[in-house]
Amino acid sequence: MSELAAGKKIKVLIVDDHPHGREGIRDIIRMDSSFDIVGEADSGEAALAAVQKAEPDLILMDIHMPGMGGLEATQQMKLLYPSVIIVMVTVSDDSTHLFEAIKRGAQGYLLKNLAPSSWLEYLRAVAVDEAPVSKELAYRLLREFDPAQKTPARTSPSDWPKPDRGDETASPLTNRELEILEQVALGFSNKAVAEAFGLSEHTVKNHLKNILQKLHLRNRVQLVRYAIEKGMASGDNKPR
Repeated sequence: MSELAAGKKIKVLIVDDHPHGREGIRDIIRMDSSFDIVGEADSGEAALAAVQKAEPDLILMDIHMPGMGGLEATQQMKLLYPSVIIVMVTVSDDSTHLFEAIKRGAQGYLLKNLAPSSWLEYLRAVAVDEAPVSKELAYRLLREFDPAQKTPARTSPSDWPKPDRGDETASPLTNRELEILEQVALGFSNKAVAEAFGLSEHTVKNHLKNILQKLHLRNRVQLVRYAIEKGMASGDNKPR
């Protein structure tokens, strides 16, 4: 997605069953002229109807709503409109809900108590698929796949031991692409990965574009899931 790069506005659909909730989100989004609110909905059912009419680029989806909740609505929307970006909006960072949202196709999440500047910075990054999956969420995803993991917190890509990638001969990725994929899956930003490998951010972005194309994936969240499922995001210090 390149609307921001092309100077076009990002069309946003707001989905929340509480009028005050929609009003609060509306006020934040209107602070940035990069975004254009093209519709609102108060339920999952109404959101599905609104998507067809408004054709949004980005949906801000409340998780808990009467009737069809945000999780089910997200799953149905991604089946019908796979290119739309869905960011869950929640008052809690409950790992169960976040993990389930990602499994159903969401590409990110925002806490309602975050500062407006944090919202806008994150949404601008999501709109061009440059928002990193947070290290905390990456770790939660890893724990969800393997609850026995006891991985300590790490703050830099260079701190993470090399995981066992399995049979690399079957991978379409180069060694550098595998290294970058691993770091992205562990929640590190383009900037952090670039610094760790002595590359420019532009080079890292190009590598990520190639990785997505080779693996037939659409975004960073799908890359994280792919890496975890392939055992590439393990924190175990396994010998190479």
